[in-house]
Amino acid sequence: QLQLVESGGGLVQPEGSLRLSCAVSDFTLDNYSLGWLRQAPGKEREGVSCISKGGGRTNYADSVKGRFTIFRNNAKKMVYLQMNSLKPEDTAIYYCAADRSVVLRCIPGAYTYWGQGTQVTVSS
Repeated sequence: QLQLVESGGGLVQPEGSLRLSCAVSDFTLDNYSLGWLRQAPGKEREGVSCISKGGGRTNYADSVKGRFTIFRNNAKKMVYLQMNSLKPEDTAIYYCAADRSVVLRCIPGAYTYWGQGTQVTVSS
């Protein structure tokens, strides 16, 4: 069973930055496409960003383009989400997710494996 463990969440002021990390327990991480998704209070879970198995393709939600960057290190079995210029509306629980599919889709239904999530709160 693939396991994903997120870290790096916390409280940050507007316009601040955070880097989320996700450790994945698998010896062949390059078999999985990876994504970051989030769920704000009272809202449905939504895709934030996703990255292909080799890291050559990425997608971003319109709301985070130009502010967030996803990247992965298959050798270290890690995936990251660098978040800059954070806004209060970015407040949510952020989840790391993985799937074996070659199709890159940044939607919750595209992922089989999920972490427990890490809270990000953007507030002054």
